[in-house]
Amino acid sequence: MSSTVTIKNPATGEAVREVPLHSKQEVEAAVARLHEAFPAWSRQAASHRAGLLKKWHQLILENQDMLASLITQENGKPLKEARGEVVYAANYIEYYAEEARRVFGKTLPGAANKRLYVTKEAVGPVAAITPWNFPAAMITRKAAPALAAGCTFVIKPAPNTPLTAMELVRLGHEAGIPEDVLQFVNGDGAEIGEVFTSSPLIRKITFTGSTPVGKLLIKNSADTVKHVSMELGGHAPLIVAEDADIDLAVEHTMASKFRNAGQTCVCANRIFVQENVLEEYAAKLAAKAEALQVGNGLEEGTDIGPLINAQGFEKVKGQIEDAKAKGASVLTGARYEEDAEAGTYFVHPTVLTNVDRSMDIMHVETFGPVAPIVSFSTLDEAIDMANDTPFGLAAYFFTENYRTGHYLHERLHYGIVGWNDGAPSAAEAPFGGMKESGLGREGGSEGIALYLETKYLSMGL
Repeated sequence: MSSTVTIKNPATGEAVREVPLHSKQEVEAAVARLHEAFPAWSRQAASHRAGLLKKWHQLILENQDMLASLITQENGKPLKEARGEVVYAANYIEYYAEEARRVFGKTLPGAANKRLYVTKEAVGPVAAITPWNFPAAMITRKAAPALAAGCTFVIKPAPNTPLTAMELVRLGHEAGIPEDVLQFVNGDGAEIGEVFTSSPLIRKITFTGSTPVGKLLIKNSADTVKHVSMELGGHAPLIVAEDADIDLAVEHTMASKFRNAGQTCVCANRIFVQENVLEEYAAKLAAKAEALQVGNGLEEGTDIGPLINAQGFEKVKGQIEDAKAKGASVLTGARYEEDAEAGTYFVHPTVLTNVDRSMDIMHVETFGPVAPIVSFSTLDEAIDMANDTPFGLAAYFFTENYRTGHYLHERLHYGIVGWNDGAPSAAEAPFGGMKESGLGREGGSEGIALYLETKYLSMGL
């Protein structure tokens, strides 16, 4: 190992653990081992791979408290959310343990003297790059289908949150997955990304993160014509129609907007409320937001943890202050707790009204606990504003009218849509975006398809 780095708790600034940083040569060696392990792993019976995944799933659940504590220490999210993430992450492993045995081929009708067959096989060694906001789930929803399909897998976790990844890999090895089949590397993101994209031994890159980085990975993967799947930025709209159940809409807005202190790619970033229910909705949302407790995620009762770093804090604070300067009203929040010396940054849950398209918060993904509310009169007006973005990851709407619901669903250009549902993610459902929000889907049968090649055999008789 060339060096180490100290991982700190973003709520306190305290050191959690030192982790190794791998040199370029060590990353290249890991890729070589991945390549060497691929033939034997891909030829294992699907039932064998499924059995190891089931053991991994069980070990994760048995170590739920340890993993949740680790997530909170390195990420900052409240412990109750971290526990939920561990279960959610384990669900992907359980689901793909079952899907491993459902990779089907087919026969085709052909000439009388021929037999035509289509089969599926693993694409090859896979390299994954994951973000800090869900340090367990973002890994398992990539690793589980890859391993189930017969691919070998190396993970490069975010520099802020490598500890969860390291523990997940350790538990995978404890479950019996060979060490060369499932690996992790820590280090410089640009350097490791260059190794992954340039190596002919890596046959697929899977990435969750920002759109600019995703575009760079796609471009750099072109020379070796790799498979790529990308879950990139979002700017989710949430529409509340006049016929919505307002209490339900508020409840689900809270679940979407303030989970992980608003640091999720699918959280509601722009809230559009029909004008005749605006006052009721805004008042109820502000009251709920005001009641949320801000603090250290390890402390009982905490609802909102810290932002991950100074850069994230300045972005969120800047959007709030820009909105205020341009005429937005603060119903609650717009309060900050910053300790640059300790490296801790908190933003209190904020609800803004009188928001318009002149404000930065309407155009740039926030990644913080801020709910900007915009009034609209007609559904088409709301749809136009909702679609006015290059992103298309997630969208939400609330209505009790089935005609209104179908009208909105068919006109919103988003890969994930929640109707009266602020938490639509599930292991069995495809997750991914349209436009500049990414390529491919994770979860469901669509998720394992990304790790499979199609082979056609024409056999003469």
